[in-house]
Amino acid sequence: MKKGYFGDFGGQFVPELLMPPLLELEEALENIVATEEFHDELTAILQDYVGRPSPITLCKNLSTQLGLDLWLKREDLNHTGAHKVNNTIGQALLTKRMGKTTLLAETGAGMHGVATATAAALLGLKCVVYMGAVDVERQNVNVRRMELLGAEVVAVQSGTRTLKDAINAAMRRWIADQKDTHYCFGTAAGAHPFPLLVRNFQAVISREARQQFLDKNGKLPDVVAACVGGGSNAIGMFHHFVPDASVRIVGVEAAGTGEPGCYNSAPLNLGTDGVLHGMVTKLLQTKDGQIMPSHSISAGLDYPGVGPEHAQHHASGRVHYGMCNDAQALNAFLTLSRTEGIIPALESSHAVGWVMENAEELKGKSVLVCLSGRGDKDMGIVEDYLK
Repeated sequence: MKKGYFGDFGGQFVPELLMPPLLELEEALENIVATEEFHDELTAILQDYVGRPSPITLCKNLSTQLGLDLWLKREDLNHTGAHKVNNTIGQALLTKRMGKTTLLAETGAGMHGVATATAAALLGLKCVVYMGAVDVERQNVNVRRMELLGAEVVAVQSGTRTLKDAINAAMRRWIADQKDTHYCFGTAAGAHPFPLLVRNFQAVISREARQQFLDKNGKLPDVVAACVGGGSNAIGMFHHFVPDASVRIVGVEAAGTGEPGCYNSAPLNLGTDGVLHGMVTKLLQTKDGQIMPSHSISAGLDYPGVGPEHAQHHASGRVHYGMCNDAQALNAFLTLSRTEGIIPALESSHAVGWVMENAEELKGKSVLVCLSGRGDKDMGIVEDYLK
């Protein structure tokens, strides 16, 4: 593998002014994150503060309805309510070890922003979060949580005013403030070494899930599934199952409304190769390389690109990437809430929705889905959709 690449995807396509902090981060990944001392401190915080290991839960009622065994990896039970905290605690701890004082972040659904603000408060760091103005409005509860935790939230008014534009604005801020500031990237995407760094911190999900499933069932699951936007929960859920040839791995992208030609967030299924946010990957773009608007009922999946490791898994065929539309995800959101007493994030509802739509094919199989976060943040969106 070329340095910083997953197959043909990845790299460092950034302005010269961003190369110094990226090279500094590469060095920190090798000399700080890899040490036993860093690992031990991170593991202790994840156990005593985040609440790891998160359990796996068998959905008995829905399993009976679908004719399969549906298990959930419960990242929704982490402190702050999502998998995002695994990564932000790791990057905040690294920021302290690098001698920097400020965490800079972008966020879509707000969960990465809340997790970054939480980690900053815990470790005594200043926190600045960029968020598209559209997302500020549709995820207002999380904006208030970030501000309560002491973060400055900057509403981005450019472009489509969603996650892509928040990332662009945060990168410009990083160029100006790189001396004292670490950019706490929220997903396994962007320029090297961010995809590798975030994957390393999120791989705790599959490390735990694989052993937990073996302990409870004496075998591996037949299918492992997770939703894919930028792809951090999915790459964390997949990592330790990739060598297991008997396990079918499925990533689920957002198909938008599902109507022909609609805006969507499915670059692996519907996109082409291109460059965005410092990486070569699959993108939603026009024939002349202009980034197209994306759409999903879930703010956290509303992104026109995807992490480069997912693009490589798609190219190699090791992971199958399906799609789930807004209505199917909403049906999964309501069904899981009413049959199991678990309110899933709209992001995770896409993965559960894919299982429900393909239940006939999966009959008799054991299916393990990453429930990446809880859905109380999405109540306003769901209520508006059902009116």
